[in-house]
Amino acid sequence: MLLIADGGSTKTNWVAIDDSGQKLTFDSEGYNPYFVDSAYISQSLSAILPPDFNADSVENIYFYGAGVQNEDKAVVLKSAFEGVFSNADSFVGHDLLASARALLGFNSGFAAILGTGTNSCLYDGTTITHHIDSGAHILGDEGSGFYMGKRILIDFLRGAMPEVLLQKFKARYQLDSDLVHEAVYSQPLANRYCASFTRFIAEDYREHDYSMNLITNSFNDFFKNIVSLYPGYSNHTFNCVGSIGYVFKDVLQEVATSWDMPTGNIIKSPIEGLVAYHTTEVASKSA
Repeated sequence: MLLIADGGSTKTNWVAIDDSGQKLTFDSEGYNPYFVDSAYISQSLSAILPPDFNADSVENIYFYGAGVQNEDKAVVLKSAFEGVFSNADSFVGHDLLASARALLGFNSGFAAILGTGTNSCLYDGTTITHHIDSGAHILGDEGSGFYMGKRILIDFLRGAMPEVLLQKFKARYQLDSDLVHEAVYSQPLANRYCASFTRFIAEDYREHDYSMNLITNSFNDFFKNIVSLYPGYSNHTFNCVGSIGYVFKDVLQEVATSWDMPTGNIIKSPIEGLVAYHTTEVASKSA
């Protein structure tokens, strides 16, 4: 059995493919090795496997995840998988490579992630050839859910939202400055917490200048501070994976066009593209 996973900071999509080609899909939480260890991952993954799933039948795992920056971080995940899938060989790669392979397949081009966090690269059809560091959520992550959510929380704390949105926000979330500071500075996974507030502006963002400006400015910051630094960036199409890019696709396309970059594929999740990539790869090796 082949097991393929796309792991973001918030959620992981899994697809198991048996020898007859039958597929089984399931989800788990995100497993970023900067935030969780091997024991936590093993326990969490074991708890969410489908009831009739035979973990011993898994022979190969292709896991792509946020936070897999180097071999030390990859080892955290490989060790976790050894405790759950005892007969499997595992490949652990960065979620950016997953996005490039899902968006572009075996073709070269530009690929980005706009979800809880931000990332981007140039890709040659097999590997990443040029990568500009997003700085992660403390230093950068322009255009991400975290980046937008942080702005929403700042404007809430400072009373800088339009009054109608401010009152709606207060009624929905029942927050005060102490609760926000506790969640951001004392609790784990502040990036997920901040990103969760993008749902507030996603509902009717076209009806409010505040929401449109916040989204547009966030994407403009992404292009200004990251995308435009790639050599010859406007010679490529803009291809993107992630919930933020997908939900706000219309605004993202407008911003990309303003930066002279035509849009290509903008998808919510890379998992289907990864399945196509690896099943094609396996078939070609078997031929």
